[in-house]
Amino acid sequence: MEKIDIKSMNLEELTEFMEGIGEKKFRAKQIYQWLHQKRVDSFEEMSNISKDLKHKLEEQTFITSLEKIDVQISKIDGTRKYLFALSDGNVIESVLMRYKHGNSVCISSQVGCRMGCKFCASTLDGLVRGLTPAEMMDQIYKIGKDIDERISNVVVMGTGEPMDNFDNLIKFITLLTDENGLNISQRNLTVSTCGLVPKMKQLADMKLQITLALSLHASNQEKRKTLMPVANSFDIHEVIDACKYYFEKTNRRVTFEYSLVGGVNDTDEDAKELTELVKGMNCHINLIPVNPIKERDFVQSNAKVISAFKNKLEKNGINVTIRREMGRDIDGACGQLRKKYIDRKETK
Repeated sequence: MEKIDIKSMNLEELTEFMEGIGEKKFRAKQIYQWLHQKRVDSFEEMSNISKDLKHKLEEQTFITSLEKIDVQISKIDGTRKYLFALSDGNVIESVLMRYKHGNSVCISSQVGCRMGCKFCASTLDGLVRGLTPAEMMDQIYKIGKDIDERISNVVVMGTGEPMDNFDNLIKFITLLTDENGLNISQRNLTVSTCGLVPKMKQLADMKLQITLALSLHASNQEKRKTLMPVANSFDIHEVIDACKYYFEKTNRRVTFEYSLVGGVNDTDEDAKELTELVKGMNCHINLIPVNPIKERDFVQSNAKVISAFKNKLEKNGINVTIRREMGRDIDGACGQLRKKYIDRKETK
């Protein structure tokens, strides 16, 4: 009999499961709280559960628990980059960022990625598989335990395309925001996408209160196609329309992520086209100085160019910020730590 992933069950599913094995309903809530509030890694730690029930659970289910392989701590700003091992031997990375408003964790949603964005280290070895809801949750739990502080914000913007793991993403959101668990507000959750239009619309129709962040990175369709293969499937205007649809359904302002690559998408013409593209939208543009990776020859726009680009957008009434660079001294870009680890293992 294949064991069931108990940490990926929501409370309703866990209640049904407990009844199915002849246990009282209230046991489900007890176990759920052990898993999602006290964040235990074994049934043995559940002190108010009988030996018989522990034995049943051991036989029929398993508790997902990630293993911390490495953590890099920035000397600049205290950002922590974690490398975790999954039970099947795959590795993923997560990042803790400390802000005045609280601790924010950026998690991975897949092992690798198949989207092929040209400036991203996450996609260099392709997609291995999607993460389970429990594997997404446990990144947050392990980091929270490691620093012994509350995590108040979560960003699904690490390795992987969240919309390419849609069902597990939605289940993860349910677990993350459940009052019987971490109870993180939907408004404190941001989910990123490179622009899978049907899934963006499906998410919009669910009317959740999460922030949607679109990886835009170009001001026109031709340029986007050279940077992001997904643009061959979905035109830039189609993606922008999906963002407008998201706002209509949720009344949540959309964030556009725009990585500035020197001489590629940081010109006056780009600023002008970008203004036209998002004009009239309730949105926010996050300018990101691109993180150079050794496998690509992209360079970061210089500080003057970045500042000028921001000013042009602001003069046209667009809400824009330059993302504060965090953890620059610790393999800052998505996928870099994992890539180094895999490369080291392969050369041994």
